[in-house]
Order: sequence, then structure tokens, then C-alpha cells
Amino acid sequence: MIDRTEEKLKELIKANNAKLIFVTGGVLSGLGKGLTTAAIGNLLSDSGKVTSIKCEGYLNVDPGTMNPTEHGEVFVLEDGEEADMDFGHYERFIGLSCKKHWNITMGKVFRSAREREREGYYLGKTVQFVPHVTNLIKEKWLTIASEENSDYLLVEIGGTVGDIESELHIEAARQIARDLGRQNVMFIHLVYVPKPPSVKEFKTKPAQQSLIILRERGLTPNIIIVRSEEPITDKSKEKLALFSGLNDDDIVENYNVNNIYEVPILFYKQELLSRISDYFNVPLKKDLSHWEALVEKINNPEKEITVGICGKYTDLEDSYASVVEALHHSGAHADCKVDIKFIETTDIETYENAKERIKGFDAIIVPGGFGSRGIEGKIKVIEYCRRNNVPYLGICYGLQLAVVEFARNVLGLKDANTTEVNENTEHAVVDILPEQKQITVKGGTMRLGAYDAILKEGSIISGIYGSLKVSERHRHRYEVNPEYHKKLEDAGMIISGLSPNGVLAEFIELKNHPYFVGSQGHIELKSSLLHPAPLFLGLVKAGIGKKYKGSEEEKALLNSET
Repeated sequence: MIDRTEEKLKELIKANNAKLIFVTGGVLSGLGKGLTTAAIGNLLSDSGKVTSIKCEGYLNVDPGTMNPTEHGEVFVLEDGEEADMDFGHYERFIGLSCKKHWNITMGKVFRSAREREREGYYLGKTVQFVPHVTNLIKEKWLTIASEENSDYLLVEIGGTVGDIESELHIEAARQIARDLGRQNVMFIHLVYVPKPPSVKEFKTKPAQQSLIILRERGLTPNIIIVRSEEPITDKSKEKLALFSGLNDDDIVENYNVNNIYEVPILFYKQELLSRISDYFNVPLKKDLSHWEALVEKINNPEKEITVGICGKYTDLEDSYASVVEALHHSGAHADCKVDIKFIETTDIETYENAKERIKGFDAIIVPGGFGSRGIEGKIKVIEYCRRNNVPYLGICYGLQLAVVEFARNVLGLKDANTTEVNENTEHAVVDILPEQKQITVKGGTMRLGAYDAILKEGSIISGIYGSLKVSERHRHRYEVNPEYHKKLEDAGMIISGLSPNGVLAEFIELKNHPYFVGSQGHIELKSSLLHPAPLFLGLVKAGIGKKYKGSEEEKALLNSET
């Protein structure tokens, strides 16, 4: 008699048709395993259905309750999952719409194992890391491959080999190669090869140590990808090949490039796709011509503007990764370099402070955020943008604070505020969503995921989207108070998008302003190099208009179709 988990796993192994590619990393974290995985998926995407999974070792169920400076941006999926920021790379590079259960944390795995033990799945056995937890991990991988009818399943294992948190994911990967046959499973290992200034030569010893640790866990890489500041020498490549038992051609470089969208091109030129094709014995193809044309526009633009991002998590730029990338996407389509400057708003106390800090900026973004720190500075920046025709884009909290500023300085409601900051404000122009008032559990309980909005005909927003109905992803607990909608509109603020029931303000804009818009949704999350977020593209074009006003080049850019 066998337990139900083992029985299900055997069925999945027998039925599996996907090729699995595991991406691991060594030496140190933050090398770019997510970007590497996404770039590989980009190359495979013309040849079959690609699905990408992220396996994290931490015990959190998801990163939703983590401070952005702890783990980077929280990337929200269509189904409401608060996921690791690498899912942004997957979606932008591969063209995926990722799903909740593709985000596999050890917290989720242990929770599932405990639930199954209580339900009697294991037939009274002592539940152990091996085989019960590793079987559960393998089952999750193969279930996703089956449900998605995947041709290629990419599995990124977070952290570095040797981390205690990732041991079970690594062991499950070792086992699944045996289960499916090594001809159906490929291992790609990402290593770092530094060039210390003191010796001025590449050092492969850290990479060699990483490979030793990997082999100790029963894994031998088929391809090694080398992260470095610049191209490594043939001698260094030969050392890695000799140490790993691979051919020189199996050592693929991923040195620093001008922008991350060059990485698939870099891999393609080194024939990484051909190596994968040979290994799996399947034909693979990729047309990168359109992608390369957009990358060329990023690297050699005709124009340049400066955009300020006002936030409080500026110590770690990854906190606003999707906002940054959405600006780069839009710059490529507007043939314009976007020079991004981060503005810490906690020390902006007056209108004059704001004027001095953002002098020379062509556009301003106030992105999403939480809490009270730095919001008065943001409000002063928003006021300056409104009064001086500086193109402005408010995202989530940025929309809410634009409403607070307008209520204070145009409606004359000096005490206007959000109850997130002041629960006792006389004019709660931004208030908590009614369904959020009784919630005490913080993780996964916000208004999360994709929601539709109905746009006002003739509005700037509807014109930019080219539609009267749109869907964007959300992550918030507060909203513009419906009791103030009419007062705001009577004073000149257009609520240009509402939820389908007509209650929630999803988009705002201002009359008689070159570009002053806000979205309650996180519009940056669906932006990609091939399909930039419409409101970001609008902001970049407005910034070009501000800087190059009246020039023939500016007119051509603003009138161009993208």
C-alpha cells in the first residue's frame, strides 16, 4: 500500500511531456538568476509553451508582508498572488501571465505537508523531509507542467547552493532528473567570476567552490553561465570547463551590458539556444529582430528626459523595479533615453523645498507605498507639479495623495487626509475599503490582482488606452472616499475611471494640464518591452513635450504611433 502523494507523483512522472530546465546559483545571491531564467525563456518562447517557476527557501508564504528593502519589489500577479520580483522578469521577457501556484516558497511547501499529514495522506507514516517533502515539491512542479501543457518548464531555485533554506529544492531537483531521465532534465548553474582591482585578473576559485558544493548535492551542470563585470578571458573559461568537465562552448558569458534586454541577445550570439536544442534533441528557433530594434533604441535614443521617482524605499532601487522598467519600455517606443532620479521625500517640508528638489525634472512619478513617512513631502511635490504644468503620474498611493493635495489646496479642505495617516481627520478624502475594516491578518488580504475599470468617454485616460474598459492589477487597502467624488469633479478633477459598480475611483486626471493622471492600479506591472504601459508611454511623451516644446522633433515624437 502506498500513500496518496506518492501515487499521484508516479502518475505525473509517467504522463510528463515537458523538458525541465533548472537554474541554480552559487557564490552569492543577487547575481541575476531570475533575469537569466527569463532570458532563457525568451529564447525558447518561439518553439513551444514555456512556463517558469520560482522556488524560494524562506518560510514566508509569500513576500507580501516583507519590507521592500528586505526583498525588493512585491510583484502582483493577475490572480492576486504577491510574488517575488523575478516574476516580473518572467512576464516581461517571456510574455507569460504567471499564476499563484508557480510561486513555490518553503512556507507553502511545509504548510501543504502539514495539511496532508492531518488529512491522512501519509497513511500514518513518520513524515520526513525525504521522501515526503521532496515528493511534494516534485509533485508541484509536474502538476504545473501538466496543467499548463508545458513544452519547457523553467525552475529557478532561489538563494545559493549550500544555503540550508534551499536544500530540499535542490534535492528534489536531483531526484526528478532520475525520475524523468537525464535526457529530459537540464541543469544550468550561474556563477560569479570577479576581477579584483588589486590583482587585475579574473578569479575562478569562487566559482569552482560553488561547483564543488553543487556536486556534493548530486548535481552536475550541463551549462555554466558566468556573471562578470566584463568578458572573461579564454584562460578563465578553460579553467571552468576543465573543473566542471564541460566543453569550452558550454561556458556561457553574462557580463554587464547596457541594459537587461540585451541578455537574450548575448545568449543567442553565444549559441545557448543551439546547446539546449542539441541536449534535448529538439529543433529550436528564435526571431529576435523586433526585440533587437527596440534594444537599439534604448542604447541610441534621439532624445533624453529626466524623470523623478518620489519614494521612501530609495535605499534599494529594486523596490521600484517595475516602475523603472516601465519607463525604459516607454523610452524605447518614444526613441528617448529616460534618465531616472530617485527623490527621497522625507526631508521635503515646504513648497519651496519641493521646487528646489525637482527643478530641471521633465516628469514626476509618485509610486505605490504605505504609511506616513515622507507623505507630506510627496504632497508638496504633487502640488508643484499641478501648479507648474510638470507632467505627473500617480500610482496607487500616488493617486490618493494627489487627491489629498487637491482637496487641501483647491477645495480648501485644509485638514484633508487619508485615514491611513490620520484616522481622525475631519475630511477623510481617502479612506479604508469597507471590506478591509475587520481584517486583522495582513498577508494576502488587500485588494489584490486584476480588476476592471470603466473609463469616461472623452477622457485623456480613455484616449491613451484606446478603450472604455481596461484591467489593471491592484494592491491596496484604501480608496478615494466616494462621498467626495462630486466635490472633486466640480472643482476640476476628473474621475476618469470607475470600478464596474461605479463606486471606486480607478483613474483620475486634471483639466487644463499637459499631463496629470493617476491610477489606483499598479499599471507598471503589465508593462513590457514589446508592449509598454500606456500611461507610462503617455508620461514619457509629455516629458518630451515639456523639454522640447515647439521643436519639429517633439511634434513628430508626440504624434507618432507606437
